Amino acid sequence: MSLVITGATGNLGRLVIDSLLDSGVPAGQIAAVVRNKEKAAALAERGVELRIADYSQPETLAAAAFAEGDRVLLISGSEVGQRVAQHRAVVDAAKGAGVALLAYTGILGGPEADFTLADEHKATEQAILDSGLPYTFLRNGWYHENYTQNLAPVLEHGAVVGSAGAGRIASASRADYAAAAAAVLTGEGHENQAYELNGDVSWGYADYAAEVARQSGKEIAYAEVPAEQHVAVLTGAGVPGPFAEILVDVDAAIARGRLDHHSDDLSRLIGRPTTPIANAIKQALAV
Repeated sequence: MSLVITGATGNLGRLVIDSLLDSGVPAGQIAAVVRNKEKAAALAERGVELRIADYSQPETLAAAAFAEGDRVLLISGSEVGQRVAQHRAVVDAAKGAGVALLAYTGILGGPEADFTLADEHKATEQAILDSGLPYTFLRNGWYHENYTQNLAPVLEHGAVVGSAGAGRIASASRADYAAAAAAVLTGEGHENQAYELNGDVSWGYADYAAEVARQSGKEIAYAEVPAEQHVAVLTGAGVPGPFAEILVDVDAAIARGRLDHHSDDLSRLIGRPTTPIANAIKQALAV
C-alpha cells in the first residue's frame, strides 16, 4: 500500500509530500503521479516513487498510476474546462485498481457552492460518489497565495482592485491545506467524509489592503469597482477573457458570503490554528 499524490509536482502536491515526509512517513511509502519525470527528479532523489501518468491520457493512468490498497489524493487539475473528463479518468483508474481511499481536493461549499468555478468540482464529487469508492472530500477554501503571489501591481498602483463589496474570505495558506490532506492520507476514520476547509479568521479586501499598507509602508487602498470594470481591469492586465469572467464571478460569490467561515475542520485536521493572512503577506513582501 502506498500513499499516492497526483499532480505531485504542482504547488499543492509538493507541499503534501513535504508534509508526509515531515510527519515521519518513509519516502518509500509515497508515490508521486507526474507527467514529467525530469520535473520530478527532486522527488525521486528524496526516495519518493515516481509513477508517470497524465490526466488527459487515461491509458497511462490505468497502466501505471495506482495499485490495489493505495490511498490516493486526487489534486484537481488546473485546466479549467477540461477537468471533469480528466478527473473521471483518474476515478476510473482508481476504481479499476481497487484503491482503498480516494481523497479529492474540491471547493468550499461542495454541492452548495453556486459560482462557476465550483461546477467542475461538483461534477467530480458526483463521479466519485457514483464510483462506489471510499472517499474523502477535502473542500478547500481560498489560498492566501491566490492574493499574495502577485503583489507587484498592488504595490505599484497603491490599490487592491475587486468587486466583492464588504464580503469576507476565510482563506488559509496552501501549506495548511496540504497538511490537512496529509493528515487524511495517514489517519483513520476519514472514509466517506466531507470536510469544509477554511481559515480560522476571515478578512475583507479593505482589511487586506490595510495589512499590505502596514507591512510595506506604502499607501494601499481597496478600490471597489463594478463587475464589468473589474473584468476590463483583469483583461487589461493580460488575464484571458473567459478566466477573467470566472474570477469576477468569484468576487460576486465572496460578496454573497460563500467563501467565509464554514467550519473548524481545517484547524482540527492539522491540529493547530490556521496561518494568518498577515504571515503570507510578510513572506510575499520578503520575496
